[in-house]
Amino acid sequence: MKKFDPTAYIAGLNIDVMRFGLTAISDLLLRLGNPQNSYKTLLIAGTNGKGSTAAMTASILHSAGYKTGLYTSPHLVDVRERIKINEKEISRNDFSQIIATVKKAIKQPATYFEVLTAAALLYFQRRKIDIAVLEVGLGGRLDATNVCRPLVAVITNIGFDHTTYLGNSLTAIAGEKAGIIKQRGVCVTAAKQKKVLEVLETVCHRNKARLYRLGKDIKIKRQKDGLVTYSGLYGRLDNLTVPLPGSHQLDNAALALAALEIAGLKGFPVDVAAIASGLRNTKWEARLEVLSHRPLFVADGAHNPAGMSVLCRSLKNDFTYRRLILIFSALADKDYRKMIQKIAPLAERIILTQLQTGRAVPVSNIYEYVKKIGYKAVITENVTKSVELALELAGEEDMICAAGSLYLIGELKQAFPEPASYDKKPTVCKSGVFQHPAQLK
Repeated sequence: MKKFDPTAYIAGLNIDVMRFGLTAISDLLLRLGNPQNSYKTLLIAGTNGKGSTAAMTASILHSAGYKTGLYTSPHLVDVRERIKINEKEISRNDFSQIIATVKKAIKQPATYFEVLTAAALLYFQRRKIDIAVLEVGLGGRLDATNVCRPLVAVITNIGFDHTTYLGNSLTAIAGEKAGIIKQRGVCVTAAKQKKVLEVLETVCHRNKARLYRLGKDIKIKRQKDGLVTYSGLYGRLDNLTVPLPGSHQLDNAALALAALEIAGLKGFPVDVAAIASGLRNTKWEARLEVLSHRPLFVADGAHNPAGMSVLCRSLKNDFTYRRLILIFSALADKDYRKMIQKIAPLAERIILTQLQTGRAVPVSNIYEYVKKIGYKAVITENVTKSVELALELAGEEDMICAAGSLYLIGELKQAFPEPASYDKKPTVCKSGVFQHPAQLK
């Protein structure tokens, strides 16, 4: 009998097929014994920043001594990146066994994301974790992760993305993401738009849930020495380190800390030392991730207009460099035009490349649009060639930034298999984020 190959099985499921509805995943989990009910969860949704928020939350819980599961998406290189316990990826052997078990329980066609979600929830049960931090895949209300009843629902922010599935207005998108707010639950958000807040407040009122807002109920600011002060729901913390680069990561850190304050009242207290240590040691790839220092080579997962706005703000405010060389590509269902509009004015050279996935927009389409709005670009046949060209063009004081798609960063990281060498000179960063080069991972 041919040995079961979990990687081939997963690859055989169409990653692009999305199903909105909880019937299939609920039925599958019922057949697996409803593993998600055997531990507590925190659920994190939002247009951008949810992965970083999840990573910080999980790192602090782990530092506090809790056996912590972390489920995120998408992966960059290996699908096992999505499923971690105490920051360690699921082993190949465990992954094979879990996927085989899930496959046997399937009685109706399941999507790629449903299979992986069920696998993560089952793996966490088998490993007897204390708590899981789950990142919503798409939307919230009908996302496969929404089978859980979280201690806290976090909605990082809301912008335009996946409009084909979530709606063409901010209120429609907010309504979908607000679907993770449970009866008598708690929601924490950094959303600021009036219409979005009205939706969240309406859902919370209907569900008799509490809503806490960044800027109103919780606050965070950078100190003069580059460290951070957090003013929370029940106290204040000074001299914290947020190692993930970019001022927007302060918002994500504040949401993580607020969620943990609430979780602390529900059986998961976290002391100050664990908060400081867990936050300081958070690692999260493809978020202004430094791959080399001279020239400075940064990979960022910005893949929608809102994320690109945040990236552009960081490029202007958080870094010092001579010229910016941009490597860009995108998926066809993303608004690459608006992304290009935002970042092209910052770049002296633009390198466009074709991604391997069938979901990618043809690079010729991007090229024509770049030319149409008055900028010049060159096309490379693949990501490796784009990296080679960028490094050839860049001087030691220049910056290379790759952005536009997490698929791009996944392919890019295979061209950079080794982590950045930290014995080089530290990167210059105006905001003081990069005080410790060893944290740039």
